[in-house]
Amino acid sequence: MRTTLSRLLWAVVLVGLAAAPSLAATKTWQIDPAHAAAHFSVRHLMVSNVKGEFTGISGTVNWDDSDVSKSSVEAGIDTGTINTGNADRDKDLRSDRFLNVEKFSKMTFRSKSIKQSANGKLEMTGDLTIRGITHEVTFELDGPTAPVKDPWGNLRAGVSATAKINRQSFDVKWNAALEGGGVVVGDEVAITLDLELIRKP
Repeated sequence: MRTTLSRLLWAVVLVGLAAAPSLAATKTWQIDPAHAAAHFSVRHLMVSNVKGEFTGISGTVNWDDSDVSKSSVEAGIDTGTINTGNADRDKDLRSDRFLNVEKFSKMTFRSKSIKQSANGKLEMTGDLTIRGITHEVTFELDGPTAPVKDPWGNLRAGVSATAKINRQSFDVKWNAALEGGGVVVGDEVAITLDLELIRKP
């Protein structure tokens, strides 16, 4: 009886030790809003690209170095921070013709899976919500970088994510036809997220 009990206790201890590394491998990082931006590019008049960015990004990254499939990301972007370098255009983009920031003050992303792609980079698929409409989008990741310690003792890492979306899918529909053919604003929007992550000691 004593031998059986002893073996049972050892089995419990070994199971606990085996589980501990996987639990410890997942680290929680915060997106640093002061060092994060969402850049975008869209075709204008069929001849050039208009570029801009959103700031005001916040969110959490739970990252597992030993198994990236256990990692997850949740982020939000303040739509009112849009900036293309032209005040009149930015006012138009904030209006109901485009983002309607008065009603939809945030766009959000919640990951559903992160995995290794065929080209060796990581792919993150999740739900992107713009103007209250949600569609699944896949981002290609560059990073995360190896952590470094900042002057205040925090750990920091960086990651970039790129994707292309169709703005029409999110009810960002305004457009006008050109006399010679084509439209004023392209439908495809290229997105690049540049994020700095921070973890306090």
